Amino acid sequence: MFWNIALRTLLSDRGKLLAGLVGVIFSVVLVNIQGGLFFGLLHKASLLVDHSNADIWVGHRGMHNVDFPHHIPEHWIHRVRSIPGVAQAEPMRIYFSEMSLPNGDFEGVMVVGLKEGASLGRAYKITEGPEDGLSYTDGVVVDQCDDQKLSYPEIGETREIGGRRVQIAAKCYGILSFLVTPYVFTTYDRAVDIADGDPSMASYFLIRVAPGIDRESVCEEIRRRLGDVTAMTSEDYAATSVKFWMTRTGIGLSFGAATALGLLVGLVMVGQTLYAMVLDRISEFATLKAMGSTEREIVLLLTAQSALVAVVGICIGLVLTFVIQAILSTPRAAIDIPVFLYFTSAALVLSICLFASTLPYLRVRSVDPHSVLQG
Repeated sequence: MFWNIALRTLLSDRGKLLAGLVGVIFSVVLVNIQGGLFFGLLHKASLLVDHSNADIWVGHRGMHNVDFPHHIPEHWIHRVRSIPGVAQAEPMRIYFSEMSLPNGDFEGVMVVGLKEGASLGRAYKITEGPEDGLSYTDGVVVDQCDDQKLSYPEIGETREIGGRRVQIAAKCYGILSFLVTPYVFTTYDRAVDIADGDPSMASYFLIRVAPGIDRESVCEEIRRRLGDVTAMTSEDYAATSVKFWMTRTGIGLSFGAATALGLLVGLVMVGQTLYAMVLDRISEFATLKAMGSTEREIVLLLTAQSALVAVVGICIGLVLTFVIQAILSTPRAAIDIPVFLYFTSAALVLSICLFASTLPYLRVRSVDPHSVLQG
């Protein structure tokens, strides 16, 4: 009975019902899209680690962010390779430099140097050019999503990085830096020439362990043999890189404030709509009380109204979220919405709507049922 009365009451004033639905839909979409952008942005902070195909990362003592390495002696890698359980170990170099543009300007780039034929840390998703583009003379791989920043380089085009001649050999897709500085992949030795680096130093050692070997035990042995390094599993280093940006910047606070604002707007709109509906039909609620309806039954009726608005609004909001994500999500502005966020946002908005039903209840509770009889 309560659901039937609640539905009829809501449909009797479609304008106010629409306002309430808009508030719920707005809250659901904002929470999911804002959260998706947040997770998509944080994913960039560990992109190189997540897709490196490595089990363990070894770097300087206290390494905290994949884009800001402090170099370590390259010859230490021989000690790493001698550790039982290490199946493969490859060095990586990361340097900041500048690429020349056709119009005479320069664009800051992050040069990632890998051994030729390396399987760890290499550029993935090659969309243009050959897979072995780094084997070409002066060859580098850039990301297709950075075309605008790099003035749309063509395959085979010659550029300069750090004053050294390079050739665009291939393009990958979706390997973007959190710093919005384009990644440029090249060979290990070429990276030193481009950046005028120390040829005896490496930025990281990327390690694959043999099947069945405990990665944590290998990390402990690496730290024991090389006292001046940090060794982490890929998952731990990815989390460390994300934590670095979370704690050193206001990203979490800004995204959280925007999400909370969306929820607040939804709460206000839903509460105002339900309250306005009650005011328009205050005599009807007085009649229900005069006919013997208990406080519990009145609460159930108001809760049913809020629940109907919430469920319909949440369903529409989730559908709109799927559509917006499919249309607008790109590697440059990824909308990465984990499954738990969908459920969390739905539960949160539903709770807010049910809480909003207390506002009109306070007004109904003060209504005198005798006013109907006196009228």
